[in-house]
Amino acid sequence: MNIEKLRQHPFVVFGQEHYNPLGIVRTLGENGIHPTAFVYGGGLRLTSKSKYLKKVYEFESLDEAYYKLLKFIESCEGPRPFILTSDDTTESYLDQRYDELVDKAYFFNAGKAGRVTAFMDKKAILAAAQKHGLNVLDAVVTERGVVPEGLDYPVITKAITPTMGAWKNDMHICNNEDELRAAFDSIRSDEVLVQKYIVKKNELCMEGISSPEGCDMLITIASTYNYYLLMSYSPYMTVGNLKNPELEAKLSELMADIGFTGVFEIEFLEDQEGNLWFGEINFRNSTWSYASTCAGMPLALIWADSQLTGIVDRSLLRKVPDGFTAMVEITDYRERVKKGKVSLGAWLSDFKNADCRYYLGRHGDIAPVVSLLGTSVRRKLHLDR
Repeated sequence: MNIEKLRQHPFVVFGQEHYNPLGIVRTLGENGIHPTAFVYGGGLRLTSKSKYLKKVYEFESLDEAYYKLLKFIESCEGPRPFILTSDDTTESYLDQRYDELVDKAYFFNAGKAGRVTAFMDKKAILAAAQKHGLNVLDAVVTERGVVPEGLDYPVITKAITPTMGAWKNDMHICNNEDELRAAFDSIRSDEVLVQKYIVKKNELCMEGISSPEGCDMLITIASTYNYYLLMSYSPYMTVGNLKNPELEAKLSELMADIGFTGVFEIEFLEDQEGNLWFGEINFRNSTWSYASTCAGMPLALIWADSQLTGIVDRSLLRKVPDGFTAMVEITDYRERVKKGKVSLGAWLSDFKNADCRYYLGRHGDIAPVVSLLGTSVRRKLHLDR
């Protein structure tokens, strides 16, 4: 990977204010590239506080941010800029403006306007996964309030796309028809995926890139969770390499079929017998990608390099050390220490030994955490008045 050549290009981190894009900023900054951030929304200032940013622009809305992004791109002289996204809403927004951007910048896409957005639809991506031999749980799409016939309970409800409804808050586990009808009362998405629910033993989350046009794929890390949460990911995980060539081959065929180029995350559920069930693909950077950076494989830069060379440099794949752990430290503290699952001493040992900390990062980029803690204190003082 030619870092010096990459440093000649402008890098833009574009999306909602969150600690997800903070991982991209740190990935670039730790490799001597200082990106420009265009962030919008959100009460917490995290990404915008990183010491690695060359400049930050903050906006109220995505439309306003995009208008300024176009002006920025047009002002760039020399090599074409890279645009990196980390949330579904922003990725879909850029995807639908493919024709406007394709000759101006490198960005995550699938070769034509709206194609990434089309595969954000859960019915479409489940059908594609099944086509390529992946295990898929039975699912049906229905209108909110309409109970499909012949359901095998328990089921779980999901918004049909991540850009509609209340997304995660539209998820409900329903053991019978009465519970499903009650769930419809709070679901905001007009279309709902109702899928067979299984009690998971674990999850498998893979981070990687595909390029060009999805024809070459590289998965750098695969994470499993160190404890079980019913409706969410676990904020403390073990990270390794994917050691399943058959699964990797099927995923490679799937990504080539979609034609996606960019950083992605692919999620599976593991049932009690160890079978893997396809969950979803996030066609953008995931928070967990920073663990790949900490393991010596900076996905944002590997993808950018592939855009310039036309190939994925597989020599950049590294063996993840045994026992490599990553932690969403604030969330994990609340989940395990505050709820009495482990002692403070045991948690501090896990925290100290974690190879990746998603909030604190490494190399002294502490301003985002200071901002987060300051906001939390101000909110608490306000509530206590």
